[in-house]
This record gives sequence, structure tokens and C-alpha cells, in this order.
Amino acid sequence: MSAYIYDDRVCALGEGALWHPLRNQLFWFDILGHKLLTRENGKAKSWQFDEHVSAAGWVDESTLLIASETGLFRFDIATGDSELLHSLEADNTVTRSNDGRADPFGGFWIGTMGKSAENGAGALYRLYKGEIRKIVGDVSITNAICFAPDKSVAYYTDTATKRILKVALDQTDGWPVGSAEVFIDLTDEGLNPDGAVVDADGNLWSAQWGAHRVACYDPQGNFLREVRLVAEQVSCPAFGGENLSTLFATSAAVGLEGENEGKTFAIDLPDVRGQAEHAVILD
Repeated sequence: MSAYIYDDRVCALGEGALWHPLRNQLFWFDILGHKLLTRENGKAKSWQFDEHVSAAGWVDESTLLIASETGLFRFDIATGDSELLHSLEADNTVTRSNDGRADPFGGFWIGTMGKSAENGAGALYRLYKGEIRKIVGDVSITNAICFAPDKSVAYYTDTATKRILKVALDQTDGWPVGSAEVFIDLTDEGLNPDGAVVDADGNLWSAQWGAHRVACYDPQGNFLREVRLVAEQVSCPAFGGENLSTLFATSAAVGLEGENEGKTFAIDLPDVRGQAEHAVILD
């Protein structure tokens, strides 16, 4: 099995891969290009924005919740219309949104970071039933937001620390409880954890920036396997396709000149099944 190019459009900074389970459709972003991208009926499609956009969750068949550098807004896929729901560090010109994902309780986690990865400039937030609350502050590069299939824990990272953390979730409403602990420490390997997703068996698949790969770890944090990609800066994985057994991965061309950098890839993994992405509950 080998990865193939799913979409050959070059993203300066591909991110935020999301498989919409009702539409059977992949969405992703070029953060630096201010674009949301997809493929529809076999054809490339995109929407242009006037600021950085980076992550999304699905609300219903026709609606996404999109995170931008200044807010969280409702986005109509058919019309392209948007409605601001909540500001997100709108008064801070240093930061923008980065990684984000819906949790099993209907909340949406979103991280911010400095536009030039300024040390400690970012934070991690959660939107839940109309309330947005800061969870973690003093973060440099928020990434790897994903959730165990039994709803027990959330995972996230500050890529600059090279450590993926986990934190327990309240089983009533999904807010984190207690202190986060180290789940995977990649310091000795010199690896940079970027986006991540958890499959139906609880294994975490970590895109590792600069390493040409997505690495898989079991629920105890033990390395299991890797998927190699021709792109160097792999940024965000997502499971989708038939039976949720295709692993998609975005990449980034920024700073590189290779012909495959910045493209979006896929690999079919018949022995793996992903989790269907959870809906965001806005009300």
C-alpha cells in the first residue's frame, strides 16, 4: 500500500482536514492562502476568504462551523454565506486560529497561535452550547486536537514542546477535568507533532511535520506503524472514504520547492476504521 495524490492543488499551509460524514466529502484549508478547499462531483472547488481560516466542524449537511483568525462563524456550503457567531482573539493582531476539531459531546475545540509562531502567544479554547472558554494558555503552536472513541480523554499538543498531552473529560458535558499529562514524548526522536486523529480502536495517528509521515500509536502511547508520504511537511490527517478506511493528509509547501509539497494525499488502509467526525451543537 502506498499513498497517492488525492488533490494536486498546492497549499502553502494545508491544514484542518475534515471528512463530512453526511456528505461523504473532504474539506481542508490553505491557511496562508485564506482558502477552504474540497472536491465535489469529482471536481476541485474552493472558497476564498479575506483572513486566515484553518479548521472546521460540521453542523448539519449544509453547514460548517469555521474558525478564522478573528472568529468562529457559521458557513453555508451551498451559498458561501457566513455568519459570525463568536469572536476569537479578534483584538489580537499577532495571532490566528490553527488546529481544531469537534468533540464527542458536540463541543468544538480550537487553538490559536502567533502568525510567526511567537513563543506562548496562543491558547486552546472550547465552544460548547454557546459558551466559549479558554482551556489552556501560553501555547506556541496548538495542534493534535482529537478524542478517544470512548469519550474518556482529549489529546492536544504544543508542537514546540514535541509532546502530545492527554486530559480526562467530564462525562456529563465534555469539559476537561484535572491536569493534562504527557501521552507521547517525541523529544528524543526530534519529531514535531502536528495534526492528529484517533481511529475507532483508540489509536492516535499523528502527522509529524518535517518527517514525511503520519505515525500511529496505541492507546498507551506505544508506536505501532507509520504511513510514509513524499511530502515533507505533513500537517493534518483525517479518516474518510468508504468504511472510513482511507487516511487523508494535508501538507505544506511553505519554504520548500519539491513538486509534491503542499498537495493533499490519501492512502487506503483496509485494516483500519476511523471514527465518524462528531457534529458541532451550536445551541
